[in-house]
Amino acid sequence: MTNPSLPAWWFLGCHGGAGATTLTAAVPRGTDAWRYWPIPDPPATTNVVLVARSHASGLRAAQGAARQWASGALPTVRLLGLAVIADAPGRRPRPLRELLELISGGVPHVWELPWVEALRLGDPPDQIQLPAPFSALAADLHRLVPGGPHA
Repeated sequence: MTNPSLPAWWFLGCHGGAGATTLTAAVPRGTDAWRYWPIPDPPATTNVVLVARSHASGLRAAQGAARQWASGALPTVRLLGLAVIADAPGRRPRPLRELLELISGGVPHVWELPWVEALRLGDPPDQIQLPAPFSALAADLHRLVPGGPHA
């Protein structure tokens, strides 16, 4: 049961600078969880998307958050997946690709979002043309949480 006073989903940054605030501006119906699990009183549930940068410390933070969820300690949280935002332009180094592959086995879905120079320069995400993976994330979330409280 979803609480109608909550957003359709929360973007939970796994570490500082993960990009949850940026995704909140780029993908309507979500809200930044400010690095805290949004835990409602039962029987309500919340939908959560973990957000991390693709550097080693960001991926390890995402792995830790995925472990917390998988432990069963968050029974009112429905994890939708992990959004990984590129920490640099270009291809990710092999060790980081392998770490993300390992982590992806512990979450329902992984969305890989590319580097966007305009975001680095401070352009608001809702005022620029974002690459297709951002639209795919939004479409998937709207499919996973149809209607939602703010439809």
